[in-house]
Amino acid sequence: MNKPKRTSSIVSSSKRYEYDVFLSFRGEDTRKNFTSYLDKALNKEKIKTFLDDRLEKGDEISTTLINAIENSRISIVIFSKNYASSKWCLNELSKIMECKRVQKQIVMPVFYDIDPSHVRNQTEGYKDAFEKHKEDSRCNQWRNDLTEAANISGWDSRNR
Repeated sequence: MNKPKRTSSIVSSSKRYEYDVFLSFRGEDTRKNFTSYLDKALNKEKIKTFLDDRLEKGDEISTTLINAIENSRISIVIFSKNYASSKWCLNELSKIMECKRVQKQIVMPVFYDIDPSHVRNQTEGYKDAFEKHKEDSRCNQWRNDLTEAANISGWDSRNR
């Protein structure tokens, strides 16, 4: 009698992602320089990215944006001097960090022309931004998400 053959292959239940990389950035700081170059370089290597340039801007994250974050294997968060001044960016970051915790999404921070400690501790321009956000009920969550993200080993553009 023949025994069924066992295979050593593991059946993968891994999720199929629509995007390889979601790029989170403050448009006015990096869209026309670092972010556009990074996007082009990733696309040249056949890495499918999602940019928010086709979405309407506002304070709330749209369903399209939430889906793009959830359906990305990796999120690259480009922290810049004015990132925290944007509630849109902070909401994106909260969703990204939720996906890191729940889906084990890979998060890669880039500190573009900013000291990572300013992000981690919300000092300098980040402190000023939070003064403007202090009445927002999401403020504490945003602070926690910034600290958590800035504690991930990332790339500091000042150390080229």
